[in-house]
Amino acid sequence: MKRLPRIEQYGLIGDMQTSAHVCDDGSIDWLCLPRFDSSAVFAGLLGTHKHGTWQIAPAAPGPSGPGAVAERRYRGDTLVLESIWRTPAGSVRVLDFMPPRDGAPQVIRIVEGLAGEVAMVSAMRPRPGYGSVSPWIHEADGRMVAEAGADALWLDACVPQAEKDGVVVSAFAIRAGQSVAFVLSWCPSHAPAPEIPDPHAALTETLAFWQDWTQQCTYDGPYREAVVRSLIALKALTYHPSGGIVAAPTTSLPEEIGGRRNWDYRFTWLRDAATTLAALLETGYRQEAQAWRRWLLRSVAGDPENLQIMYAITGERDLRERELPWLPGYEGSTPVRVGNGAADQLQLDVYGEVIETLYLAHESGVAHCADTAVLHQRLVEHLAQRWREPDEGIWEIRGARQHFVHSKVMAWVAIDRTIRLAEAGALDMDLAPLVELRTTIHHEVCTRGFDPVRNTFTQSYGSKLDAATLLIPRVGFLPPNDPRVIGTVDAVRRELSTSDGLVRRYPTIGDHTGVDGLSGDEGTFVLCSFWLVDALALTGRLDEAHALFERLLALRNDLGLLAEEYDPVQQRQLGNFPQAFSHMGLIQSARLLQLLATQSSHRGAVAFPSPCSTARSTHKTCADLTLQHA
Repeated sequence: MKRLPRIEQYGLIGDMQTSAHVCDDGSIDWLCLPRFDSSAVFAGLLGTHKHGTWQIAPAAPGPSGPGAVAERRYRGDTLVLESIWRTPAGSVRVLDFMPPRDGAPQVIRIVEGLAGEVAMVSAMRPRPGYGSVSPWIHEADGRMVAEAGADALWLDACVPQAEKDGVVVSAFAIRAGQSVAFVLSWCPSHAPAPEIPDPHAALTETLAFWQDWTQQCTYDGPYREAVVRSLIALKALTYHPSGGIVAAPTTSLPEEIGGRRNWDYRFTWLRDAATTLAALLETGYRQEAQAWRRWLLRSVAGDPENLQIMYAITGERDLRERELPWLPGYEGSTPVRVGNGAADQLQLDVYGEVIETLYLAHESGVAHCADTAVLHQRLVEHLAQRWREPDEGIWEIRGARQHFVHSKVMAWVAIDRTIRLAEAGALDMDLAPLVELRTTIHHEVCTRGFDPVRNTFTQSYGSKLDAATLLIPRVGFLPPNDPRVIGTVDAVRRELSTSDGLVRRYPTIGDHTGVDGLSGDEGTFVLCSFWLVDALALTGRLDEAHALFERLLALRNDLGLLAEEYDPVQQRQLGNFPQAFSHMGLIQSARLLQLLATQSSHRGAVAFPSPCSTARSTHKTCADLTLQHA
């Protein structure tokens, strides 16, 4: 029985259409084929080895532990994972990767002898249907194939393979200088067998792809290694054929061990994708923005009145949620869910995130698109009719709708960025009613969403706190030196932060049903903690911002990856992994800290940048303000 790994013990490989999670014991425990949102053929991550795994490791344990690697890393700025074992008999390296595909999806694992002679075992237990189906495993023309329903998995290797009790096993020895390659390919079971690939040529091509892509990065400031690794993670979560971006490549990794806050994140949220694209745009990547813009046009189609807050990666709308009772869940955290019922929610903030990204694309020089301009205008017209309604908000509550402050602020952002685009001649819209609407929304939020007694903005009108209010200075709703902004930052630190400065989204109340309509608690939210970094920096507390940013960097696993949340008590990552939101937050905080530090060193003061783009905005609310260091 394999040990139960922590979430941070996994690495990610992928081909920008799907991905696999590789544990530090050499086991692939999560792989959906052929897409991110397809059913898993290895689902051991949410159960046991019986639900599907593929392990390649030394036959005997080494001094570093029972099957654990001695060291692992990505090869340079790529998504090729290197794992090294050292045993009394010698040492061995395994390279795991998925070539960017133009044909069948493939997982390639190359075993290389480094010293001595090491006995190795490859044991692949395919279980399609999220671990529910035992496939027909047989030999075909000297190749091993596992077939179940519409799926066929072909495993090619240059060493003997045999099936035993539903497991494809290879036992072999490898000496220094030798290599053995395994290639797992997927194709429809009715289709001809996929071609036998050249694994070493595929390795060369995969390394070249990632190296060429990362060289386009324009960020050259502090923390560049962490920024580039986060950019690679975001690129890996992009579905290349459509331009859609998944929030995370997993489902049901829990926000609380043993709890029920387990959701499927293998879809494209407008909010997550838009903010991810903002991080990519700000570091020099325009092609992804153009692809996402085309995805947006196709997905929303001609029906912005029925805008969904998320879609499948190629624009499908039906994301009905269901449970998989045969999976026991990660460390017993049930239910395991596929699909996501939040797709039918009203979340008014998504209008702001989408229009913010369209504005940033314009500012970054992405070519004008007439069709996108028409969609933009219709989105604004629809928002103007609905912004006063309560909604489920950014955190997708499953209780009663409320007037969430963050939703109203982002509605203001949508109108504000539209006005700027119209002023720049990029949109043909009547400015007068837009300016009046922007003023109306601003006044209502400042009147109904602010608690003057506690000197803080609230989660919803007349309620408790929410970390999303930290974005108020970042998006330019109020200047950073406004007393209401400073009071909100202090309140979040006082009531939602741990002693280490990590931030929870909002208060939860254990076994009782909270404002989100759910019982149970959760960890601190990584993105919210990066928001606090930004808020501290913008309000002139740069030393504190840098200190918190360094603490957040230390939460990454040894491969530089972050999940959605972090448990500061058990000191472990929680939630779906890796999470686009978390890596987007890291990138944007690093860029903001760099810009403010540069301005401070040049002028002796902090000049606040645009809240919507730390690159090229002329937003007068913050850009003209300076604040001496505290």
